[in-house]
Amino acid sequence: MYSFIGLGNPGSHYAQTKHNAGFWVIDELCKRWKMDLLPGDGQYLFAENTEKNIVLIKPLTGMNNSGMIIKSLIAKWNLKLENLFIIFDDVDLPLGKIRIKPSGGDGCHKGMESIIYRLGTNSFPRIRFGIASGTNLRPSEKYVLKDFRKEDQIVANEVIVKISDAIESIIQDGLSKTMNQYNA
Repeated sequence: MYSFIGLGNPGSHYAQTKHNAGFWVIDELCKRWKMDLLPGDGQYLFAENTEKNIVLIKPLTGMNNSGMIIKSLIAKWNLKLENLFIIFDDVDLPLGKIRIKPSGGDGCHKGMESIIYRLGTNSFPRIRFGIASGTNLRPSEKYVLKDFRKEDQIVANEVIVKISDAIESIIQDGLSKTMNQYNA
């Protein structure tokens, strides 16, 4: 089973902030695949397609505690780490760029830090959504909790589509081929 977990913060106050880029991708995939997000039996929303063997997940624990729910989700769906894709914003990657990797560190991202800590490993794939635009990127804790400027939101919307296309490629063509195509 493929699982795609989009990181973000729950609540309308955070809905349009850069830190919710992972949530936006999950929303786009739900729209494309005509799937509805449902409340889980814990702090998460999910959409499952048993025919395609895919589950989409939004943890609702808050970004910095994203790892709290992941272990139970792995057990619930018997997920394999190599098919557990985490989608998250990256302030160190320019807006418009994405990076797909089979494993890696947390990159000073608190949500990824929480997941790596709770799982005890960093051996799972991730999809980084570049959000850096302009010059006032620090402190990053404040930058990520702001909305995009109107012109940057247009580019961010294109990235949502690009990452969703990449996810479809992962499912159809595999991780290596997709990385070669989308990490250029």
